[in-house]
Amino acid sequence: MSTPAISIRNLTKEFAIPFKKERLVAVRNLSLEVPEGEVYGLLGPNGSGKSTAMKIVLGLVTPTEGTTAIFGCDSRRVESREQVGFLPENPYFYKFLTALETLLFFGKLCDLRGSALKDHAYSLLKTVGLENAADRRLGGFSKGMLQRIGMAQALIQNPRLLVLDEPTAGVDPAGSREIRDLILQFKSQGITVLLCSHLLGQVQEVCDRIGILHHGSLIKEGRIEDLITLENQTQLVLENASPALLAELEKRAREGGATVIGEGRPKADLEQFFLRVTQFNS
Repeated sequence: MSTPAISIRNLTKEFAIPFKKERLVAVRNLSLEVPEGEVYGLLGPNGSGKSTAMKIVLGLVTPTEGTTAIFGCDSRRVESREQVGFLPENPYFYKFLTALETLLFFGKLCDLRGSALKDHAYSLLKTVGLENAADRRLGGFSKGMLQRIGMAQALIQNPRLLVLDEPTAGVDPAGSREIRDLILQFKSQGITVLLCSHLLGQVQEVCDRIGILHHGSLIKEGRIEDLITLENQTQLVLENASPALLAELEKRAREGGATVIGEGRPKADLEQFFLRVTQFNS
């Protein structure tokens, strides 16, 4: 059995509340795994603990209890981050640098040098659709272009795991669609993606599995197709059925000459499922 890209075991994180004896529990006894090569969506309302959990996985926050690992390496060790690319929700860039200079800067931070780095930087600019903006300063970039240069810098060291925190925040629909296509492209290349997003339609399009956090606890997890299937309902899909036939569907569908195209369980969309489970657990 292969080592999971991300492993979280019995994770709890508490924060002290200033001037009070109480403690805020941001993450409560969280356990989950993300297999290598999967796109996993970590969802939850604001304050649900998903950002805290992500920061612990990245080694940016120390847990109160429990462990996290990246490809089997404890997240508290610097080596665990050598195979990780990270795009935060609000990345900061030096606006006086060009797109190419930005990637060269981050590449040197990752100990890359010379012509190999420059070729790699140009290749990444092409990947994210910014090859024609290589010599433009970031100060003139749109929000969507900044998110794409952020995606490129996250890929500069050829990571096996890509962590994306709200990658389409503030991006217009066209830019959001481009970022979605990039995530699918990364998946096809075998890169594991951990995605935090409030755009549930996009999550439904790109993710293999999701986990929903609420008040710091994992309340639902699984494959999207399984979670949004309505277990207590069945649907028939008919072709060339008359209105009269539809009115007597239960007893006359097959007898009336209609072709049954398929039979299955109707599905809600991910947004409906998310609202239902979070409101139920409030």
